[in-house]
Amino acid sequence: MNRSALLAAGAAGLAVLTATPALAATPPAPAETVTSCGASGLQAGLATRVCAEVTGTTVAFYGTVALAGPPSPGSPAPTPKQLFTTLSVEVVGSGVPVTRDLPVVFTSSTVEVRGQSASAPCGSTVRAAFGVASFPWTARPVVHEVTLTC
Repeated sequence: MNRSALLAAGAAGLAVLTATPALAATPPAPAETVTSCGASGLQAGLATRVCAEVTGTTVAFYGTVALAGPPSPGSPAPTPKQLFTTLSVEVVGSGVPVTRDLPVVFTSSTVEVRGQSASAPCGSTVRAAFGVASFPWTARPVVHEVTLTC
């Protein structure tokens, strides 16, 4: 082997060795958050919905309360309404749900009620139920399920 061939082979080997550690040291990309919501339902005369934010194997649920439709033209603003909310989260098949009860006051803008986060293995189904009650109406919870696909 002549000198120039030996130098070229050495330079190519050195280039491969210096490029490899840079690829190995690249940190993993952060997991993407995907949001999905269940069907809307009427509770206490208001539109309610439960949504899930999935990041990897963690699911964070929240419920929303909003006006069921636009107010009639010229009508007065809705009076504040005391609501009793319940947000239950469970990993299906792994025991009892974790429930959070929270009183909120609804005026006319959308209210968001945050619940518990749940971590579960890939392939698990996580379910949440969001109920809203206000005298004289009882809660009729809306439900949303997500399956963790990793």
